[in-house]
Amino acid sequence: MSNLNAVLSRIDAELDPALDRLMDLLRIPSISTDPAFKGDCQRAADWVVAQLQSLGVDAEARPTPGHPMVVGHIDGPADNPNCPHLMFYGHYDVQPVDPLDLWDKPPFEPELQDTPKGRVIRGRGSSDDKGQFMTFIEACRAWKAVHGALPCKLTFFLEGEEESGSPSLVPFLKENTAEFSTPDLALICDTGLFGHDTPAITTMLRGLLGEEITITGPNKDLHSGMYGGIAMNPARVLARIIASLHDETGRITVPGFYDGVPELSAELRNQWQSLGFDPAEFLGEVGLSEPAGEQGRSGLEMIWSRPTCEVNGMWSGYTGDGFKTVLPSEASAKISFRLVGTQDPLAIRESFRAMVREMLPPDCEVAFKPHGASPAGHMSTANPMFEKARVALSDEWPNAAAFVGCGGSIPIAGYFQSILEVDSMLIGFGRDDDQLHSPNEKYDVECFHKGMRSWARVLAAVA
Repeated sequence: MSNLNAVLSRIDAELDPALDRLMDLLRIPSISTDPAFKGDCQRAADWVVAQLQSLGVDAEARPTPGHPMVVGHIDGPADNPNCPHLMFYGHYDVQPVDPLDLWDKPPFEPELQDTPKGRVIRGRGSSDDKGQFMTFIEACRAWKAVHGALPCKLTFFLEGEEESGSPSLVPFLKENTAEFSTPDLALICDTGLFGHDTPAITTMLRGLLGEEITITGPNKDLHSGMYGGIAMNPARVLARIIASLHDETGRITVPGFYDGVPELSAELRNQWQSLGFDPAEFLGEVGLSEPAGEQGRSGLEMIWSRPTCEVNGMWSGYTGDGFKTVLPSEASAKISFRLVGTQDPLAIRESFRAMVREMLPPDCEVAFKPHGASPAGHMSTANPMFEKARVALSDEWPNAAAFVGCGGSIPIAGYFQSILEVDSMLIGFGRDDDQLHSPNEKYDVECFHKGMRSWARVLAAVA
């Protein structure tokens, strides 16, 4: 314990220099989606490489068809050859800053600000994901400064395309499987706390399937006075299809959709109930009041462990100012499915398409455009490192850490499982009000500070 206490003291004493380093990284506009910032993405990769090399890590920026992958390796202590081998993942690229006029100050001129809720780091990437992954690097820096070596063998893997769909990631992993399949566990810092002060280890990630459909009827828009009543309206067809995707209890009606959907264990259900989640309060923050998912499910089940079908956009006919009485030639919608358990996204895609085709009336055709198909991820907590990490996090924060689910999708964890056969432990310190992907993004200084301390505790526990 004295070894850990010395590291924690070092983190406390070196908070200001750690903040300065983070500010330097935040000043680099590493927007991966815009080719105009390609040089800045390279600059961010080189910056991270230099930081890792300063810790004695054998690190380099590996080229890809897109932005570089930062890869580094370092051995653990010489007197513990059987120590675990961990891989740490984060991403150095950031979201675009639009709309720029909604920022209170330039997004790549970060600063520390005092707010009614405490001191924050303001700037693009402060929470997603530069501030997050720097908590781990700074914890390693403190450990190396105190003990001369890290407590375990580490592989660092930071990409520069996470915010643009990671097009180079899967090919890179497949080309370098031998290098990355040796760790015992991957650590991912791109998630958040539960509530304000409850640390969380995410063990469930929903998969994602996207489909765009276009129903075509007449070969042109029609006058609704001349053709209304006798001609089929594609907008009406689309509305009927969308309405049929859920029954009156909120269940999804696509045939075979629930194949592979597991039930929660009693232990996990009790842990989630102990978190005190209030659906009314959660929905009240966005002007709603009643849960709209499957009946008989708790709020956390609805957003963490149950699959969904949602309409993300729909359009047809005339939508400009005023009124134009037409029967549209086409009607389109974007529909997404969040998946859990072992649901097969490709099987669901085919079942959904077959269901739509069966509902088409005469004189209508449908075209489909796919938008991704990734399965859900599930990390087994049977690995004793998970419980050790949960206890370590609990020692740092006011509330005990919990194993939680995540309503969103973090494909990297699934790729580590499917390509490398390495499970992931997802730990992050963001808060719900960090304004990820939005103007005025921030990261609480408390989260940055306690995040460093948390990683030091986790490393000590699992090593």
